[in-house]
Amino acid sequence: MSRSVSRRLFLARSGAVTAAAALATAPGATPALATTRRLTIPDVPVRPEAAADPTEATLAEAATLLRHRKISAVRLVQAHLDRIAAHDGTYQAFVTVTGEQALAAAKRADRQRGGPLSGIPLCIKDNYFTAGVRTTANSFIFDQFVPGYDATGVARLKNAGGIVIGKGQMGPLATTRATTPDGRITTVNAWTPTDPTVDPGGSSTGPACAVAARMATSSIGTQTGGSIVLPSNQQNLTGLKPTMGRTSIYGVIPLSFTRDHSGPLARDALDAAIMMTVLAGPDPHDVRTLGLPAVPDLVRAATPVRANGKVRLRRTTRIGVPPDYLTGVSAPVLALRKNFLAALEAIPGARIVQVSYPDDWSLLTGAFNDVRLSERTEPFRPWLQKDLKLFGVSVLSWLGGLMLSGDEWITGQRAKTHLLHQVLDGLLNDCDVLLQTGPVPFDILGLPEIGFPIGFDSGVPVGTILGGGPYEEDRLLEVVAAYQAVTDWHWRRPADPPQSKLRTLAARPRIDAVSAARQSA
Repeated sequence: MSRSVSRRLFLARSGAVTAAAALATAPGATPALATTRRLTIPDVPVRPEAAADPTEATLAEAATLLRHRKISAVRLVQAHLDRIAAHDGTYQAFVTVTGEQALAAAKRADRQRGGPLSGIPLCIKDNYFTAGVRTTANSFIFDQFVPGYDATGVARLKNAGGIVIGKGQMGPLATTRATTPDGRITTVNAWTPTDPTVDPGGSSTGPACAVAARMATSSIGTQTGGSIVLPSNQQNLTGLKPTMGRTSIYGVIPLSFTRDHSGPLARDALDAAIMMTVLAGPDPHDVRTLGLPAVPDLVRAATPVRANGKVRLRRTTRIGVPPDYLTGVSAPVLALRKNFLAALEAIPGARIVQVSYPDDWSLLTGAFNDVRLSERTEPFRPWLQKDLKLFGVSVLSWLGGLMLSGDEWITGQRAKTHLLHQVLDGLLNDCDVLLQTGPVPFDILGLPEIGFPIGFDSGVPVGTILGGGPYEEDRLLEVVAAYQAVTDWHWRRPADPPQSKLRTLAARPRIDAVSAARQSA
């Protein structure tokens, strides 16, 4: 499909999503399991460290080991459960560990191999419904909620053979970093496990930490304001937020109906492509997913192309560099970004181009972003009327939504439409993909973006974010896969926590409601 047709379809779909934001589906309806294309995970070279310790493996490496019976599903799952038992007292990445169910599923996978993810242990963010397993969204409201069915994303992963090893801790009701509902920090950055003040990214903090700390092979999270790409950047992962509607959010506790996205937090571009291929496709229970362009071959897009032994881009791609990309950052981060651009520019087919923001960019991506808050209040109004304390440390976000008037919301939607025009017909006319200094505006607009690692600053991962046009996840994966083929940041894993473990909540600081609102998705 041509870019112009994709843009017209996306604009039409964006209006339909806003109009149908409150569309309800029958509770407990069975999710659609069919994916848009048959997935075959290719055999990949398995590194010696992954062969020796399966928790080191990427998803593609683990699938290769399983396919050739170099490892059993039981051993793979047990290895991850052993790490959870040994280290999650420090990391606190999981709110629930489903060890018995995971081992039972692994035994079935060893007896008869199922789908392409058969035997692969996965972490699920705790706002996805999981049948028979408590789903809290890390909140007082849902503290004892046990769904009777799986969210579509979970059902598709399980139907493909994936094994749910546990539910990942998250920011309260998908706001800010993972804390207890009253603000005590829980999940830490896997790279600095004894220092809870280091930002691990939110709100998909637990799913990111679980993968980075080798307690799950891959994970899924949600993003409304950066909650996939930011924890990926902070913990040396590759996180892909798709175009709105590319994946279903049926069975996900909502934050913003016109901005919620679901997607993978993975170890590299190929793993992200594999996970996205399973997750993507139409779901009759989510109107946003219907009538979209077919999902392209994402695994092919994430497979590096080589000519005469040298990596090149699959197709010539203009990579836009905005005016603030090399300003306003520390000297070490500036050096990493410059090295990143130099590495990209050395790849045949990559063209670095300078782009400019429109004059009203700061206003469109700043003040008007607050219109998202009113969407939080609509499904939660009964609890707001009942007891504000139920919202814990995230209460100010919901109060802010209550204070927004109808005319302000309409003005914000008009501003969003104008911003979309500025991006599609302005910035993305001058480039094919755009480097960003944060998740805005691509998550505001429902456009795809990917976060991936580009180095370290004082032992803490540094990542960057690349945004693209509607339904062009394949283009993003092509660029990241080529970059990862000539660098090794994505192969690096953090050291295990020292014996002096930070186990108790009492040793962890607390964030207050004002800080939570400032960091809120």
